[in-house]
Amino acid sequence: MARSMSFFIFIALLAFAPICFSFKSNNGNLYPHYYYKSCPKAQEIVRSVVAKAVANEARMAASLLRLHFHDCFVKGCDASLLLESSRGIVSEKGSNPNKNSARGFEVLDDIKSALEKECPQTVSCADILALAARDSTVLAGGPSWEVPLGRRDSRSASLSGSNNNIPAPNNTFNSILSKFQRQGLDLVDLVALSGSHTIGNSRCTSFRQRLYNQSGNNKPDSTLDQSYAAQLRNKCPKSGGDNNLFFLDFVSPTKFDNSYFKLLLASKGLLNSDQVLATKSQASLALVKQYAENNALFFDHFAKSMVKMGNISPLTGSSGEIRKNCRKINSS
Repeated sequence: MARSMSFFIFIALLAFAPICFSFKSNNGNLYPHYYYKSCPKAQEIVRSVVAKAVANEARMAASLLRLHFHDCFVKGCDASLLLESSRGIVSEKGSNPNKNSARGFEVLDDIKSALEKECPQTVSCADILALAARDSTVLAGGPSWEVPLGRRDSRSASLSGSNNNIPAPNNTFNSILSKFQRQGLDLVDLVALSGSHTIGNSRCTSFRQRLYNQSGNNKPDSTLDQSYAAQLRNKCPKSGGDNNLFFLDFVSPTKFDNSYFKLLLASKGLLNSDQVLATKSQASLALVKQYAENNALFFDHFAKSMVKMGNISPLTGSSGEIRKNCRKINSS
């Protein structure tokens, strides 16, 4: 078992060897080689720990990718999501989008511990989140990109921001787009980043209304393929089973590819927030069709949008801090 695990990790790390997509950061204080002198092994350490975690549980790739998204949409990419409640801080982990849902924090703890041994109080938790998201994508078979680095960590959290800024599964298309636009993201970013749902799972409670009472008339969502809906109802009853898990992309649930978009065109998107990309906007539908037909185009747009999202309101310079422990701010 140990030998097979080591072999997987070796092969996984090789996936990072090809030339990556490279982009300039919109924020001049962030750049890919930020730790070149201060912690030259930083990215290698992050890759290694993430590879072990994903080898142990394939689902972890989606979980780590999701943490970066849920962090950036609240107060910017500042690792506020990782803080536990204490000393006047109310953790974002208790928000509706994160409660009983956000996971992978122990993996980030392992990464931080390894980095603190190599180069104490140098690599921020915010940068760990950004790197882990990239590495998780690659390990699942998706694109790679250079991650601009140099973010610092927040000394506060925002429960209300987490509740209000992160798009919800039942939001309308216009509401979701508005939440993206408030972060400086556009329609292409919305559709491309939604493609992250090509991996991972969702709970019954996140889409139950589509199966039984989508519009308050006790009827299922008419935009959901009814044979697929019948399958879902077997494990997602009208009441109970809230935490039963379902693949967001049942065709290739652990492989990062464009099958998610093909499912949307077949009316088999799991969440309402997925399916509206193909039913509520002609411009969005056009992108869904393009990505369904062209995996390389999806990969290219996804990588660029991830860099763009990772540049949302980072703390740099003397702002924030470099936490010693990602779950709590440093002692004064």
